[in-house]
Order: sequence, then structure tokens, then C-alpha cells
Amino acid sequence: MSIDVNNESGHQVDEQALLDIARYALARMRIHPLSELSVICVDPETIEQLHLQWMDLPGPTDVMSFPMDELRPPSRDEEEPPQGLLGDIVLCPQVATKQGADAPTKHSMDEELQLLTVHGVLHLLGYDHEEPAERAEMFGLQSAIVDGWRAEQGLTGPSPAPTTTS
Repeated sequence: MSIDVNNESGHQVDEQALLDIARYALARMRIHPLSELSVICVDPETIEQLHLQWMDLPGPTDVMSFPMDELRPPSRDEEEPPQGLLGDIVLCPQVATKQGADAPTKHSMDEELQLLTVHGVLHLLGYDHEEPAERAEMFGLQSAIVDGWRAEQGLTGPSPAPTTTS
């Protein structure tokens, strides 16, 4: 799995954890091991500009996903998933800091960024949360992936609750 993590936000970010949780999420979703993903952390001004340009919504947001090859998790019948370029996940640590602090289960910026990375991966794989059934599926899967990764890392305590607005 080729995953690039770039921090252009000006904030200290646990880039290794973002790389690890992205790799875990993609493996759990059975995405081809030669697929490519980019994760970029940016400042509020940059993500606000992207938010306005691509979604016509003002203000900074927490995470945005830009799919490339529109890969999907393979069905149970497929022997091998296709490989390709998944796309880009853009994160904003400053928004993540506020969301983590405001969440019912208060958590750190890094924990929020890990959750948002999984959220972004799922968006790249075609999951959405516009409708209640879609929301239940996506957020259930997101929680299962984050919980699985945290358990594998030996992290204790409750996983961050979904806080994303994207």
C-alpha cells in the first residue's frame, strides 16, 4: 500500500498514526495492497477554499475526500480486488482540535484526525452519510475500523465518537 502523509498545516501531527490507521482501514476494506492514497493536513484557510470551491459551502471543514479511480471494496465473490489510485484525503488539524474538545467523549486532535482519516477513506470507497441508512452503515463501519485499530495498537479508553460534519 502506498500512502503519502504530508503535513502542511503548521501544527504538530502524529503522521505515523495517520499512516498506520489509513493502512489498517484499507486492509480491513480489502483494498488491493498496491493501491495509492494521499493524506494531506492543511490550515483552515486552505480547507475553507477547497470547501467553497468543491462543495459551494463557506467556512473551514474537518475532512474532504477527492476520489480518483473510484475503487470499491471487492464483493465476497471477487478473488482479488482491483488496484488503483484511491485519491486524496484533506484534513484540518485546527478544526479537528475544536471537534475533539467539543465532543461528548472529549479526545485529542490526533484521535480526531485518526477518526477523520478513516472517514475520508470510507468516502473514497463510495460510502456516504446523507440518508439515515447510509449514515448508520458508514458510521458503524467507521467505529468498527477505529476500534479495531485502537485495540491492535493497545490503546485503551473509549474510541472517539463520530463528530464529522463532512
